[in-house]
Amino acid sequence: MKFDVLIIGGGAAGMSCALILGSALQNNIVSNKKVGILIHQKASHLNSALLNNVLGVVPGTPGQQILKEGILHLEEQYPEIEQLAKEKVKDIIQLNEGFRVVTNKNTYDAENVVIATGYTSPFRITGLEDEIIQHQKAKASKDRIQLKNEDHLVKPGLYVAGSLAGWRSQFSIACGSGASVATDILSLWKGEHTKVHDKLL
Repeated sequence: MKFDVLIIGGGAAGMSCALILGSALQNNIVSNKKVGILIHQKASHLNSALLNNVLGVVPGTPGQQILKEGILHLEEQYPEIEQLAKEKVKDIIQLNEGFRVVTNKNTYDAENVVIATGYTSPFRITGLEDEIIQHQKAKASKDRIQLKNEDHLVKPGLYVAGSLAGWRSQFSIACGSGASVATDILSLWKGEHTKVHDKLL
């Protein structure tokens, strides 16, 4: 199966990226683009989070609720995004054009890949060993990692979002990072700076 964009990770950064791309497809900002998200939420730090300090989120909302509702939000609002559940990515292979993503169940090819899996060490996806460095905005004692990147771009076609991009582990920051990657991809496709706004009529 071939994707124009394949997002790896169903936490704050990955879901935010998918929501922006879904909105762009639905609003015909781009067309004829196949976008998928590999949703494997077991390792997400949102599973143990309690959100009290996030704009627009009711104080006391558990992170697990955000994870569950995010899947439904994406499914109901933007069915154009293909959700691939219960698959764990094992390997990312660079091809002459794009990348091959190997999971425990399937193999996918993608022109662009967004990695949004969190910053826990060890990193269990092979093929990116040369891109791993110590996290620059976490305590050294935490043994956190990030992928080398410049403004979320690891190499052409390969993006990283959220805490794995070197951002602090904060829900709001991860959401913004994922959304930023989505608009970078849209801007690449459109050949000009692009964002997606829904407005009241």
